[in-house]
Amino acid sequence: MRRITHAVAALAMAAAALTTMGAGSAGAAGGDWAGCPSGAVCVYPQDQDPAVNPSAVYRSYDAHNLSGQYGNHWVLNNQTGGAHARLCRASGGGDCVYDIAAQRGVYYDLGPINSITLDRP
Repeated sequence: MRRITHAVAALAMAAAALTTMGAGSAGAAGGDWAGCPSGAVCVYPQDQDPAVNPSAVYRSYDAHNLSGQYGNHWVLNNQTGGAHARLCRASGGGDCVYDIAAQRGVYYDLGPINSITLDRP
């Protein structure tokens, strides 16, 4: 019985994490969110769902080129003050195809994505 109770509790926690991390869900205003520091944009390892430990953390307003990122990844924008992040097909922040508002996340195929921009509000 104890094993069943633990399994049900673990399942409930996993479901809550998935709900919290759903695309477009709000992050933790002013604090860490799934291991992503406040003020940063984080990329998580391929197929890590829910997002737990980022593999890349970007903090400066600029374009950041990606390398070796294929398949589905969580990208969380834990920036503050309304700053956006954009996923771009070209290196250096060109041909941007997806905008992520502050305190939002998306589970996205990064295969065709070559850069991420962090944009001031």
